[in-house]
Amino acid sequence: MDTRQIDARIWVAGQLGPADMEQAAQAGFTLLVCNRPDNEHGPGQPEFAAVAAAAEAAGITARHIPFGGEGPHPGQPEELARLLAGHEGKVLLYCRSGARSASLYNLARALA
Repeated sequence: MDTRQIDARIWVAGQLGPADMEQAAQAGFTLLVCNRPDNEHGPGQPEFAAVAAAAEAAGITARHIPFGGEGPHPGQPEELARLLAGHEGKVLLYCRSGARSASLYNLARALA
């Protein structure tokens, strides 16, 4: 699992799968936010439901705020800002490469 820290308690990553959730829990992450739509690039991409089930089993809260290359949908930066405001622990956001997740985080941070 390759992560990049972008703020005091925020990390981003490229595509994650169910097998990564135990390592994420061991690293101290308590909230996982997936920004990748299911089946974005066809079969073979882990579906959010499978990742979320593994995350929850590892003690990590999982949320889905999906968007594609067109950018976040109206209300998504606010949704992430609310989610982060109500969470004190380490947060891991992911998409295909981590870039969209970082972009959404920056939009959410600007609202605070």
